Amino acid sequence: MMDPLQWTFLGNTVENYLWFTGIFLVGLFFKNLISKLISYLLFNVLRKYFKSIGVQKFVDLTTRPFSITIFLLVIFIACQFLHFPEEWHLASGKEFGVRMFLDKLFAVALLFCVTWTVLRIMDYIGLVMKERAKHTVSKMDDLFVPFLVSAIKAMIIIFSLFVMLGGIFKLNVASIIAGLGIGGLAIALASKETLENLLGSFLIFADKPFAVGDLIKSDGLYGHIEEVGFRSTKVRTLEKTLITVPNKKMIDAELENQTVRTFYRYKFNIGLIYSTTAEQLRKIMGEIRDVLDENPLVVENPTVFFSEFGNSALVITIIYLVSTSDYDTYASTKQDINFKIMEIVSANGSDFAFPSTSVYLEKEPQ
Repeated sequence: MMDPLQWTFLGNTVENYLWFTGIFLVGLFFKNLISKLISYLLFNVLRKYFKSIGVQKFVDLTTRPFSITIFLLVIFIACQFLHFPEEWHLASGKEFGVRMFLDKLFAVALLFCVTWTVLRIMDYIGLVMKERAKHTVSKMDDLFVPFLVSAIKAMIIIFSLFVMLGGIFKLNVASIIAGLGIGGLAIALASKETLENLLGSFLIFADKPFAVGDLIKSDGLYGHIEEVGFRSTKVRTLEKTLITVPNKKMIDAELENQTVRTFYRYKFNIGLIYSTTAEQLRKIMGEIRDVLDENPLVVENPTVFFSEFGNSALVITIIYLVSTSDYDTYASTKQDINFKIMEIVSANGSDFAFPSTSVYLEKEPQ
């Protein structure tokens, strides 16, 4: 009697089917474990360069692409034990047909997974570079790192595309590159806005109007710069929403960088009631001026003067500069001065006026 393992179905023995099933199931169950092991081993090789972020982030980024790549390789190895039935008369892998299609499909899928893995490793390298940039004095490297990572990832994708065209589909890559020169003008015209935004990113790096973290104000836009990419700049508003602005708009519009300012100028009026005497007014103004002079952050001779007789108040104008580029420090200084002004006015027997109207009733004689 024939060995059951040698029974044949569709041109393959039972033994071949068992080998295929066994390899497939082992790969399916152990692919995640093997992928994590590869991630840990690769991290240990590059530990001295990557230690600033840690191994867990590297494993999180690379485990999935490694897992799918391993699964594809497992399927390839398992399929070596199976063959198409000869009675199907399929063309060889070198001729157009089912075999060639499956070979090309597997090669494209494997190239995709390898490219995906390299891109994930590049993402991790970008995180390491960002972390190191935070500890440098210059802020331009914080701006440049995301742009550099995006550029390298774009080159990796383009390289993989050429590998697919030349290595898998056997096309003449040199002729394709030459053909791009012919169609380059049409592509440039069709993607005019994209090219303008790409040029805008280079102009931002050359002109350096802002850096990552700077507080900017432009055409109703008010927030902190988070990232500059190929096409756009990301701005985090004070309401914590994220706005994506085309780079062309960032270089064309008038832009105010409030982070690099050296002073905050504050001008305001206070109104005192009309019952305040001239002597009280002079004393109040003098004490306010003393408060401003004594504050270490108030510079360049603050101004306090009796500016006008208002409709319902005696108006004092106060102007001073706060020597800081930090808005929170400026707001805190302004608040302290405001509280002291309230105390000065109260201590001198006066009070703040509010809009009012006086009505005089005159009695006619009998």
